[in-house]
Amino acid sequence: MRIDAARAGRYARAGWRWLRLLAPLPRRHGLRVFYGHDLVPAAGEPVAGGSAKFQRLASRFPNDPSGFTLLYLGSTWLPRDLGPLLDLAKRRSVPVVVNQDGVAYPAWAGNRTEELNDGYGRALAAADHVIYQSGFSKRSADEFLGEPRGSWEILPNAVDVSHFTPAAHAPAGGPVLLLGGDQTQEYRLELGLRAFAQVLGSEPAARLLVTGRLVSSAEPLLEELGLRDRVEFLGRYSQREAPAIMHRAHLLLHTKVQDPCPSVVIEAMACGLPVVYPASGGTVELVDGEAGIGVPHPVGWDRDQPPAPEDLADAVLRVLADRATYAEGARRRAVERFDVHPWLDRHEELFNQLLAKPQLR
Repeated sequence: MRIDAARAGRYARAGWRWLRLLAPLPRRHGLRVFYGHDLVPAAGEPVAGGSAKFQRLASRFPNDPSGFTLLYLGSTWLPRDLGPLLDLAKRRSVPVVVNQDGVAYPAWAGNRTEELNDGYGRALAAADHVIYQSGFSKRSADEFLGEPRGSWEILPNAVDVSHFTPAAHAPAGGPVLLLGGDQTQEYRLELGLRAFAQVLGSEPAARLLVTGRLVSSAEPLLEELGLRDRVEFLGRYSQREAPAIMHRAHLLLHTKVQDPCPSVVIEAMACGLPVVYPASGGTVELVDGEAGIGVPHPVGWDRDQPPAPEDLADAVLRVLADRATYAEGARRRAVERFDVHPWLDRHEELFNQLLAKPQLR
């Protein structure tokens, strides 16, 4: 039987942590935050999904797995031992903060919807305070998980706008589109490739960069659409590498529908990249009208219906026709609304308020 070394390491760390947690040691005082995982990606390391925000938080509030006085959980990165951790927090009157992103719904989760939402709901029900990443996150959580018992606020994700900055000069040559992040639903890659093929009709020198993990092979579509020499696949990347990748592009094409609060969109805006996207979810709240164009499409929980490739391509061409204005608006909006430093300051204020408040459960 083959043993996965990474998994074995995770189990060993968790076991050692629980030995320390259950030992009769003196209670710690002051602010000590645990994010539910023994290891948080260090600055510059690759991240995926919800771990990006923890990487940013840990830069100011280091991860403390065994001496924590506050438990901070993210719906997209819940720990395997969620139940025992929540029980321990309750017994020790440790405040729980939940950063609520999206929920499972039938269109993408299928028959796992109830199973996945059970974990999200348990965390939400135990929270003393809930941070919703967007108004859409709040509405969808209320729909599938119920309203929180404690206090709550809407606080979108944030990025370091001194790290994510515009390129000194726009890339030379025909327009370059970026399909960023991970392509974790099959339709996202297909829609991006088909929309790009439509753009080529008006911009024959255009190119497409595709990043992240793919859940399906691109080869059949590349062959069908004749795109082999027009598309470059870059794979996963770290936060350190992200700005250089974005500096190679003129525009971000974000194809996920009902996305709660995509960090890649904020990163692109901070780099001065306009965004073309399906007009649904929290992305609408991030981009608004000054940083790109949202393309209307049917919205529902039972079926994901992205915009037609032709409509996305038309939006791309409209943005490219006035790219300088959109690029300026994207950077301005990111700096004014989504800078990481006020975001961290708000967390510090919240953490101190919760620690000073008696925990009655």
